Amino acid sequence: MASARAQIAALMRNGVLRPPPDATYADGDDAAWIDVDWTALQRTLELPSGRVNVLDTGGSGSPLLFLHGWSSNWQIFLLNIAAFMPTHRCLALDLPGFGASEMPSEPISIRGYARTVDAMCDALGVECVSVVGSSMGGFIGAELALSFGTRVDRLVLASAAGLSTEHVPRAPSVAAARVLAAGLTHARRFESAVVRRPQLRRAAMQFVMRYPERLSVPLAQELVLSAGKPGFVPALKALLGYSFRDRLAEIEIPVLIVWGENDMLVPVDDARTYQELIGANARRIVFQDTGHAPMLERPSRFNALLREFLAGDPEPESEIAGLSGS
Repeated sequence: MASARAQIAALMRNGVLRPPPDATYADGDDAAWIDVDWTALQRTLELPSGRVNVLDTGGSGSPLLFLHGWSSNWQIFLLNIAAFMPTHRCLALDLPGFGASEMPSEPISIRGYARTVDAMCDALGVECVSVVGSSMGGFIGAELALSFGTRVDRLVLASAAGLSTEHVPRAPSVAAARVLAAGLTHARRFESAVVRRPQLRRAAMQFVMRYPERLSVPLAQELVLSAGKPGFVPALKALLGYSFRDRLAEIEIPVLIVWGENDMLVPVDDARTYQELIGANARRIVFQDTGHAPMLERPSRFNALLREFLAGDPEPESEIAGLSGS
């Protein structure tokens, strides 16, 4: 009979039990972002696709654009935007169908989202921008770089969708998403309980984060606001119905690929595939003991990597604790 220690080790390997996170997990979730008047930095733009909620911090620094993922909103980047506001003009938006943006006038698609982002940049007078895209936002950021090449000067793919999604069965996934969307809409009635009780937060967010119970209540509340939006199912259809694998080698700008080793939504193997398909201008970093949202789960590490990448400095070597890279 296996010893108790061996049984516990086996449960940890299988993900049933998890060791407590180290001190760097969610280490940027402090009061700094709460002190910002985020409402004053947002406005609605009338774009060809419809009314879009946009965040623009202003300032004279180089523009830095954050693109959120499926079933999310721009607030997923609160800990990153707060860190870069002093040095950059930070931009973000609620993609059409999510957050405070209305559904677009045309069917949701990855190319359509890229056109919306391009139109937003025109409306804001931004000619060239560095882009940070999470999950579906990485998919859109890569499409933006491919279709509007002079618009993007550097690209960060954080657990980006777009590769393994090619092989996900469409019909059952969409059917499941419809059920989930209804459940999320219903769950918003219990928002207070979800964000205040760590066990409920884990149940609601365990597929996105490794340790969702470590988020502060105010930050968890901002993220829960994105649940059950009308773009949920149409955006999933867009994710599953588009491929750009054969075009990725056309991306010639510097690319930083950041992934969580324990991503339960987009497999970490996709990080290596993205790097191989893009080529020598792509750099890959994997965060250990991290899920699908490295910029939210390891904000200090992510922000340090991003700052060095934007400055053109060499990225940290793989020996750094908690990271692996190539």
